[in-house]
Amino acid sequence: MVDKLALILVIIGAINWAFIGVFGIDPIAMLFGGQLALISRIIYTLVGLAGLWSISILFKRVEPQNE
Repeated sequence: MVDKLALILVIIGAINWAFIGVFGIDPIAMLFGGQLALISRIIYTLVGLAGLWSISILFKRVEPQNE
């Protein structure tokens, strides 16, 4: 469950960065009152923590499924 939530947050962060890179706008900041607004900072922090958590996903062993 935590892995899926982390992945969702990382995808949100990636989309946000794509908008910044391509269009020069920050959708999170636009939606929540600027980059320094408390809710924006919370979202940025959660996305960053999700990115750090996702590092552990890289090193998880995947057991083959018997079908």
